[in-house]
Formats: sequence, C-alpha cells, structure tokens
Amino acid sequence: MEVRHRTALTVANRRHRQPPAAGPKSPSSTPIATSARHDLGASARVLALTSLILLALACQPAGEVAGRPNIVLIMTDDQGWAQLGSHGDPVLQTPRLDALAAESVEMTRFYVSPVCAPTRAALMTGRYNYRTGIVDTYLGRAMMAPDEVTVAEMLGDSGYRTGIFGKWHLGDNYPQRTIDQGFQASVVHKGGGIGQPSDPPGSDYFDPILFRNGEQESFEGYCTDVYFDEAIRWIGDGSGEPFFAYIPTNAPHSPYLVPDSYREPYAAQGLSDKDARIYGMITNIDDNVGRLLDHLEAQGLAGNTIFIFMTDNGPTTRLYHAGLRAQKATVYEGGIRVPFLVRWPDRLEPRKVESLGAHIDVTPTLLAAAGVAAPSGVDFDGINLLALWDGAVSQLPERTYFVQAHRGNAPQRYRAFAAVEQQYKLVQPLSFREPPPEDAAFELYDLEADPGEETDLAADMPDVVERLKTGYDDWFDDVSSGRGFEAVRFTIGSDEQERVTLTRQDWRMETPDGWGRDEKVLGKWEVEVASEGPYDVVVTFANPARAAATAAIAFQGSEESAAVSAGAESVRFEAVTLATGEGSFEARLVEGSELQGVWHVEIVRQ
Repeated sequence: MEVRHRTALTVANRRHRQPPAAGPKSPSSTPIATSARHDLGASARVLALTSLILLALACQPAGEVAGRPNIVLIMTDDQGWAQLGSHGDPVLQTPRLDALAAESVEMTRFYVSPVCAPTRAALMTGRYNYRTGIVDTYLGRAMMAPDEVTVAEMLGDSGYRTGIFGKWHLGDNYPQRTIDQGFQASVVHKGGGIGQPSDPPGSDYFDPILFRNGEQESFEGYCTDVYFDEAIRWIGDGSGEPFFAYIPTNAPHSPYLVPDSYREPYAAQGLSDKDARIYGMITNIDDNVGRLLDHLEAQGLAGNTIFIFMTDNGPTTRLYHAGLRAQKATVYEGGIRVPFLVRWPDRLEPRKVESLGAHIDVTPTLLAAAGVAAPSGVDFDGINLLALWDGAVSQLPERTYFVQAHRGNAPQRYRAFAAVEQQYKLVQPLSFREPPPEDAAFELYDLEADPGEETDLAADMPDVVERLKTGYDDWFDDVSSGRGFEAVRFTIGSDEQERVTLTRQDWRMETPDGWGRDEKVLGKWEVEVASEGPYDVVVTFANPARAAATAAIAFQGSEESAAVSAGAESVRFEAVTLATGEGSFEARLVEGSELQGVWHVEIVRQ
C-alpha cells in the first residue's frame, strides 16, 4: 500500500522542527556552485550564468511539453564510466543502455564522490555531502541530518508522487529513513548493501528481505529484478499526478551475486569469476532498464518523462577502463567520473555535452524542469543544467567542483581531495583509508590534453596549483563551518517508529574500525530518547556465548545486566526504563574479563 505523506510534515515544518546542530547553512540563496562564491569575478559569472539559464527556459515554445514531466532517476552502484558498451567496452553487453545513450543528452564530464553515501546525499539535496552530515559510508558516518530537504520532499510537496526502489544508504531509522525524507512509496534494503550488518538475518541478493514503507517484507526473485518490478507496478499507467521514481540499485556492488544465466556467458569468454559476475550484474541491469523503458512506451509516458541513468562512483574492476586512471575510492578520474544520460523526447535532442556537471546539479535541474521553486532557506551548491541539456548554450561559465571522501568521523584538510575545472584538476589522491604523510604532494593534470592523468604538471604550473589550492581551502572552510560533524542521532520512542534496530552499520567505534563479526570490536550508538520507557530490549550477539556470561546495556549512566547461558545467541531485557534526552546507548557481552561487542540491538516501546 502506498503511503502518502506518512510523516505528515511539510518541508517548512521539518526544517523548523530540527534545525542544524550548529551554524547556518550556506550563506547564499542563489543556486550556484559553492566554488563560484569564492572565485575572483564571482558576481559577473553568477549574473552570466543566471542569464543563460533564463535564456534556456525562454527557448521552450509555449505548450511544447504537455504538463509537468515525470521523472525516472536510475543510479547503479560501483559501475564506472567505462562500463557501457557505448563507451567502448568490447566485451560488456548493454544494448538497451547503448540505445538509451543514442537517444539522450550525454554529459561526458560528469562527477560524483568516490564512494556511495556521499554521492547519494549530494544527489538528493543538491548540496555537498559534508553539509548534510554524511562523511563516509558506515560506522555512523552515513546518516543524513534530518533537517536536510530532499528532492523527493520538494517534488512531493508540489504534487508529485514519489517512490524509491533499491538502495537508500542515508539512514535506517527515524528520522533518516526514506519515508521520513519525502518518499511516499518505498521498497528498500538497509545500510549500504544487502548482506551488510544492518540487514535482517537471512537476506540475500536472491529472495531479499526488504522494507516496504518501513515494514519488513520478504520478496521472491533477484534483487534488481524486484526493484524494477516494484517501480513498474508503482508507476502503473501514469495517470493522475506526475511521478518521481528513484531506482538506486545495489548492483553491481559486491558480493557480486547474479543468476548464472548472466554470469556464464562472460565466464565462457575467459573473464575471471569476479569480472564475469560484475558484467553479468550490469547486463541484468540493462535488461531491467529495457523493461522499464518498454513500460513507459506502452503506457504513452515516454515522451514527457525525464529518464536519467547514472552511477554513484567508479568501478571495482579494471577489466576495461577507457584510459581513466584508478577506480572506486580514489579521486582520480576512474573513481569520480561516471556515465550520465538524460532522455526527454518531448524537449531534448540527443547530443553530447562536454561542459562539467556533477551530482550536486541534479536536484536544482529537476526542480527547474518540474517548475518547482526551492523552499525558503534551502540553498544549493549545484546549478540548473537545463541550458546545457536544451542546447541553448554549449558551455557554462567556468566553475570548480570539489570532491573529498575518506575514512573517518570528520573530514581532514587536503586528504583525498580533488578540485576539478573544465581544463585543470588539482588532486591529493592518497590515503582514502589512512591519513596521508605530512609531505604528501599535490598533483596537477590538464584533463583536456591528458584525461588519463599521466603527466603531473604541478612543478611546472605553480600558479595554477596555488589558485586551485586556495579555492579548495575556501571550500573546505565553508562546508566545515555549518552543522559540524558530530554523530547524527537515531530517535528512540517516537510515534513514527516504535521498533528501532541498532546495528554495527551505524555505531561509532571505540576500538579501531570494524563492523564484521569480530567480537573484539566495540562501539556505541548516539541516540535521542523521545519518550521515557518502559522498553523491551533484545540484544543479539556477534557470535554465540562461549560460556556462561553477562550481558549489559547502558544509557545516560543507568545500566541493566542479565545472565547469559553458554551457547545463547541473544538475551531479552524487559521493561527497561530509558530516560528522555540524548546520550550514548551501549551494549556488551561480558565473558570473564573480556568485553565483547554485540551484533544487533532491538528496542521496542511497550
């Protein structure tokens, strides 16, 4: 059953209810790139950019598009720029995506973050991920601040039906869930991927356990097929309100599970097992994209539907790379440059666009296409790209796109970042997982002459290095000055979610990073209790107790303990009183003198 405005909160109410933790949002209300606010001559460029956008909108003849467009946004996971047949891969079979590319405006220089959750936050908000509270992909660093306003909320408040089918990766509990962030219909998995610690036991790429409008449900079939089945069913004949369908797949992300019928043709060509599985997953995506396109055509919806295909970061294979350097989790081109196709037959003519675009541009562009104004106080870092898509202009005024992502609870200046212009790119490419050495050098590349980033020009062009470095410093100061990077909190005891599950996906580590079933790793959850108990608490252990032991839970200085017998996999605490307020929720298995981290904690208000 579709849920319409489940939380009964307008955008304005949500922002008033839960303001940023510290400091204002971006000071400018003009939807321009953050970099433009810091460059010399910014005012002139902003004026020119605004004029170009207005020109593009004026070029649309009256009545050319009948009604507001439907929107389909597909984003795959870990599929790089090169992983399309139309981009030259001699082995990969993607006939429907290749045909889509021939019918689309293709942005050949489109950028995202090097890993999942940061890209998703920027895509949904039109803002750099650091502004949204998203720093990394796990361990409590991939929970978007609830006062952020998503494109789904803005479109939904203007009369669109909104639905998501697949991977969210911006928070599993209230108030970060899809249904709290503007999606009226939702069929998603938890965490960053099926099979990760946030998943219910027994879920798999085949017959997955997903969450429909927040409620757990078992499905039959392969996960990607399920997402497209659900999206097609939800779209239906498209009658009534226009729709926004967001289909972010977890394929072709590891663990690389796919039906043998897709894997075997690639294995027969001599591909490694990993690559055969990745390529099979992409071909399965291709088939599903084709099914959705056929449905839109059959229902008479194709002409006035904005159909976007993109990916979230670079690949995990180097079988074919089209000359781009490196892959996922790096800020070289292979990690952050991705395919971007947009088809809108009633308005756009197929063409290739060389001008730079990025994930932060998608929300402001879709809002402009839908005729929806951003609410007061919502400030974008991205820009409206309709002028490029329409062909009113071939190039936008120069701007710099900044990207940074690495392991840790907060960003670190100069670590794993890139500053990208149309021609030049400054990069500190090291140390996604570990801090860089103090003498780590910056690298400079001329992307127009050297898209493979083979020749470092930093020593020869110190003025360009200094200019881009200054721009990066200004950007870093800006995006770090708002809400800060304290952990975003779950809410326990809200009317919106009576059953909350805490997992290793979102705990903050007390020991070195870890989230698998290693008993030695310890963490705690930053929460807010909305209403005083009693609560039932079920603690599930990472592994069965080896001997008689004690389980303990603690919050705000109050602690409860329970005896655990040898071999037990969980323990239940009944009628635990949790005081209202913020704090760290902790759970431990105590075996002799050793503390063991737990797996899941389920908290249910009585």
